[in-house]
Amino acid sequence: MGRLAVILGSGAAGPGGEAIVAAAEAHAVVLQRHAGEGGAYVLPHLIDHAANLGALAEAGCDRVLAISSVGSLDAGLGVGGFVCPDDFIALQTTATTFADPRGHMLPGFDPGWRRRVLGAWEASGAGPLRDGGVYWQTNGPRFETPAEIRLLAAHADLVGMTVASECVVACELGLAYAAVCVVDNLANGVAARPLSPAELERDRERNAGRLRDDLAAALPELAK
Repeated sequence: MGRLAVILGSGAAGPGGEAIVAAAEAHAVVLQRHAGEGGAYVLPHLIDHAANLGALAEAGCDRVLAISSVGSLDAGLGVGGFVCPDDFIALQTTATTFADPRGHMLPGFDPGWRRRVLGAWEASGAGPLRDGGVYWQTNGPRFETPAEIRLLAAHADLVGMTVASECVVACELGLAYAAVCVVDNLANGVAARPLSPAELERDRERNAGRLRDDLAAALPELAK
């Protein structure tokens, strides 16, 4: 069996991020998707997923656990929730490593790997991880308008800017891919008051502690 890769999102870029990285590096090859040259932050729509996933494949990885900061499209799925989605919508996404008919492929989260992630999470005593949900990827880098969120919420549970593209490329490269999405905010228009970037950063920092602890608990089994 190959090595485990953990891709960390924007939650590892702020306060508490170093502890999250350390917890993952103890058991896996770690890639920070937003990290650019010299540590510069790379906006979601500028991330080179082919280069990122290609580097993981070259490092001997055969499976990817992607950690992603998301907005919830449902007020009942509040800040602090952890979700392992089972499908996605990304109608505007054109990510591919192919320049020929192989690009007409059927992407998706790997069912067997998803089950293993869910099982390891539960067996390790990590916090609750919801099984299933639809992730809608928007282009970014801006947040969505309330009208856009109303449209998305009729069909999906979570909104983000990276996971679908990453999953497509991983599938093309033969990497089993599953995601754990951390709800760092209610999407713009879901809460009673407008989304606040300051509150988002505050809640992301709060979630960082649990993410660190859950990764430390679940990754030893997933790395086997």
